[in-house]
Amino acid sequence: MLRQVLLLSLLLSVAIRQSLSMYPFQNISLPFDQRVADLVKRLSLQEKVAQMSHGGANKNGPAPAIKELGIRPYQWGTECLRGIVGAGTATSFPQALGLAASFNPDVIYNVAKATSIEVRAYNNHYVKNSDYGFHHGLSCWSPVINIVRDPRWGRNQETYGEDPYLSGVMADRYVRGLQGGNDRYFRAIAGCKHFDAYAGPENIPTSRFSFNAVVDIRDLQYTFYPAFEACVKAGTFSIMCSYNAVNGVPSCCNKHLLATELRESWKFEGYVVSDQGALGYISLFHHYTHDWIHSAVAAATAGCDLEDGNLEDNVFATLQKAVQQKLVNESVIDTAVSCLFMARMKLGEFDPDNMNPYKTLGMDSVCSGEHKQLAVEVAVQTFVLLKNENDVLPLKRSDKVAVVGPFGNDMDLLAGDYPVVACDSTARSPYDGIRNMSDGSVTFNRGCDSPSCPNINGNDDIRRDVSAADVAIVCIGLSSKLESEGHDRSDISLPSGQLQLLQLVASLKKPVVVVVFTAGPLDLSWAKDNVATILQAFYPSAPTGDALGRVLYGSVSPAGRLPVTWPASLDNYPSMTDYAMKGRTYRYPSDNIPILFPFGYGLSYTKFEYDSLVLAKSSISPCTMMRGQVTVKNVGNVVSDEVVQVYLNQTMNPDEPVPYLQLVNFTRVASIASSESSVVHFSIAARQMAMFKEEGYKPATWVVMPGKYNVFVGGQQPDQDTSAPSNVLHAIFTITGDPTKLDDCS
Repeated sequence: MLRQVLLLSLLLSVAIRQSLSMYPFQNISLPFDQRVADLVKRLSLQEKVAQMSHGGANKNGPAPAIKELGIRPYQWGTECLRGIVGAGTATSFPQALGLAASFNPDVIYNVAKATSIEVRAYNNHYVKNSDYGFHHGLSCWSPVINIVRDPRWGRNQETYGEDPYLSGVMADRYVRGLQGGNDRYFRAIAGCKHFDAYAGPENIPTSRFSFNAVVDIRDLQYTFYPAFEACVKAGTFSIMCSYNAVNGVPSCCNKHLLATELRESWKFEGYVVSDQGALGYISLFHHYTHDWIHSAVAAATAGCDLEDGNLEDNVFATLQKAVQQKLVNESVIDTAVSCLFMARMKLGEFDPDNMNPYKTLGMDSVCSGEHKQLAVEVAVQTFVLLKNENDVLPLKRSDKVAVVGPFGNDMDLLAGDYPVVACDSTARSPYDGIRNMSDGSVTFNRGCDSPSCPNINGNDDIRRDVSAADVAIVCIGLSSKLESEGHDRSDISLPSGQLQLLQLVASLKKPVVVVVFTAGPLDLSWAKDNVATILQAFYPSAPTGDALGRVLYGSVSPAGRLPVTWPASLDNYPSMTDYAMKGRTYRYPSDNIPILFPFGYGLSYTKFEYDSLVLAKSSISPCTMMRGQVTVKNVGNVVSDEVVQVYLNQTMNPDEPVPYLQLVNFTRVASIASSESSVVHFSIAARQMAMFKEEGYKPATWVVMPGKYNVFVGGQQPDQDTSAPSNVLHAIFTITGDPTKLDDCS
């Protein structure tokens, strides 16, 4: 400790001696805000505009150097959703929706931390070589925290699911894990996207580039805002605005979103970057303005600081002319550029390397043994067991296994969108993983050449191998070929060829395990009625085989939960373009939409029993946090994790348009042994009890209302037709007193 104090004193003394010969923005003894202010005032208007207009890929990046001040170029574009994309080989983690299925915030934190270590290591390497190419920077375009509200949306896989609270918790852990805990520096910068009400369509029935989401203020407040607010409270230093318009105003020039909500209400202090090309689409597709210069003015004055564009000279490049023509004040430009340089200041760019602990990260941090092991451990937690009739799983090592299906031995189909180039020798397919775990014979037949599966191949080989096996494992799904950014689905049907392949295997009367690789829900009604076992695997990427082998053979019990509702059909489902939440997700259910598998559902290889639900008080005043506890016991024979879920139902006024049910707490309890119990403590904050009130309140606001509240605690939602074999407990508490604004609670 003494050595560290002496070293810091030495650095400060050197800084003081050098301060007479340096610019103030280079003086490490000054606060960051003073240094940024000094830097910005030294820039010409042309230089400032160049910084704002070069935030994208290819010809649009990097932001140019300012040589006379010794400022290097900076690359603003890096994809880091579950591993760094495009920089080189890196640790490849499961796709985001699968990570959410773990219902384990520590999973998200650890993935984000490992990712940012590799992001920083690559950046250190590239900067030393004066390489500022795409994906070589420290500003991540992640996480994606949009809400899954339609099973057909192509980007469901990138999100944390349909629940705002779950998404907000996961966003919080991602931001903190990625940015690090250093008091002075960020390891990397998180960029929560896409703000806001961006949840389809991509291309069906219309283009995202021109789509206007008409959203009721209540749906914004209850569904679309909360995860972004959680992201801001976690300290994210970047937000990406979306392609779509919200209530007639394109998101990237929407003052209500970027100024009123983001900066005024939530106190966001970082920078806002456009989605790629979005500023050009303000005039081109939305027709909100008639040319680029007015689009630039609208976006900059609303609070967009940086353009992720497609060309060398984009929309923001017109801001110099806009200032000269007095369409915008130069102070708006100064504010934006100050945000950008504050980000770079907090990354340590303008301090000596020996002050920044993250500058020591080298390429040996990439694909480390620790990270590769973490990837497998994480993937194991993402699998959701949807059915396991007659305990077909776990398999016996002596079982003869027939692996069938296009996903059985094709790593490209298992990666999901924005795939990471996996570390050498770490990618394992289901076939690889099963062979590594099995002592019996293992065969493989692809059956289909692609996920669309126009024809079934090798029928005779399939019949022979399945007939000779003890169990068949059929690997089916979608892949990014059928669901991805820019590519919605028109329905939720399993491709007909894959269904025929499954039916062929099932007709041979052997136990069938269906392993599903998808993000968006699929209509698996036939499989649910006709096969023994269904395991939802999402897109586990490189560790697929190693993780799947452990789960199939019982080294680990599955304990994931669905982060999205799987409808049985879309016969009465709302249109993709209808942004009303009624009839969507478990929070706003409709009797006309049958559910195949509910949100929060998942089985394990054992059974749990809940007991002794206790609330701290039977009545509380507004603003008081409700605390409680419950006991969960493993009454089966296999050690397993269990996800304890707490739901809230408000009963005061059935006509009040509030969610029917809300997840308000959850805990993944690790490794509960047979006959062992665990006491789980939980809390419900006043914010989770509050209602958004318009009538009688100007402006509309969140209010904690007196009345009765139902609490349900168990391993699933209450009263589901498809349910796990565990009970759900119920308690009631009352809020007494007068209605109280949530703002007054603080």
